[in-house]
Amino acid sequence: MMPFAHSDRSTVGIEWELQLIDSDSLDLRQCAEAVLAAIERHPRIHPELLLNTVEVVSAPARSVPEAVADIEASIEELGPIMRTLRLELATAGTHPFANPLYQRVTNKERYARLVDRTRYWGQQMLLFGMHVHVGVEEQRKVIPILNAMMTRHAHLQALSSSSPFWSNRDTGYASNRAMMFQQLPTAGIPHQFDDWAGLESYTSDMLRTGVIDDFSEVRWDIRPSPKLGTIEIRTCDAPTNVTELKALAALTHCLVEHFSTEMDEGRDLPRLPQWFVAENKWRSARYGMDAILILDAAGNEELVSVTVAHLLDTLEPVARRLGCVDELRMVEVILEKGASYQRQHRAYQEGGRSMEAVVRQLVAEMKLGRPS
Repeated sequence: MMPFAHSDRSTVGIEWELQLIDSDSLDLRQCAEAVLAAIERHPRIHPELLLNTVEVVSAPARSVPEAVADIEASIEELGPIMRTLRLELATAGTHPFANPLYQRVTNKERYARLVDRTRYWGQQMLLFGMHVHVGVEEQRKVIPILNAMMTRHAHLQALSSSSPFWSNRDTGYASNRAMMFQQLPTAGIPHQFDDWAGLESYTSDMLRTGVIDDFSEVRWDIRPSPKLGTIEIRTCDAPTNVTELKALAALTHCLVEHFSTEMDEGRDLPRLPQWFVAENKWRSARYGMDAILILDAAGNEELVSVTVAHLLDTLEPVARRLGCVDELRMVEVILEKGASYQRQHRAYQEGGRSMEAVVRQLVAEMKLGRPS
């Protein structure tokens, strides 16, 4: 048996992985230990797999504005430390030119075990994301909501795509992070079960055969978090600014609450065949906002931006209940200005095909708090 902890309905928490960038070279700096020592065990600022990263997290909140305010307060506290160490805070799904093989791993047993097991692919995990936890009040709702979220997983991925460059190359993908991360065992799109018992059976098999030592090692794009009583949406590349952080968190929060309400009202939740989910993930990672995605089990298709525009109208009443109408409408900023991968491509071309110009844009967007 795998119990699902109690959580209040539609509470929300956000995790944002940030890059530590050298102010002079614009490369990543392996100095998370110095930053964390200077911030003195801050409860909302954590180490991550690599020493070039800090993760800023919110406390469980009632609304996206409350959660984001928590994150902004922590980032403000990091400011003086960044200046002292000649660092810039910025982020995206990847760093445009950093060499993944030069990055050092945080000195924790679980990280060392991961890299030792996965070797070359584990050494390539120079990736940065955003995770959103949403509270689910009943265990019976978790699997249907997770399956329903997979019908819009690729839309979230397209909107957040911010990793077109990798190790000084243009990959041709909007989200190279999505393609890289799924190389890890138990990562990528989740298995879709009919009920919680199916998930328990899967977990038992994985534990018995030594694939995992704990359910937290299941690194799906969307997964239950039994210890917290949440669904954790790990789909998104790290947004490059707080406006997009708000927009993506609000869209995620509203989708979970929308599907929860549909269950309350006795309606069956949507579900896609696994092969459509896999195809959508690839299309979204490759083409981003230009992807034509499969909408339903009948195979109907639609341009991602058209579906998102309809979603915003559908979810507005939900956003009013959750107190995030303004944040949800910030998705329109992405539709208007382009997703991050599109803006990075523009910076690259306008900067004379310079990866340093892309990093400067990422730094500028973090400071501006909006797409530049």
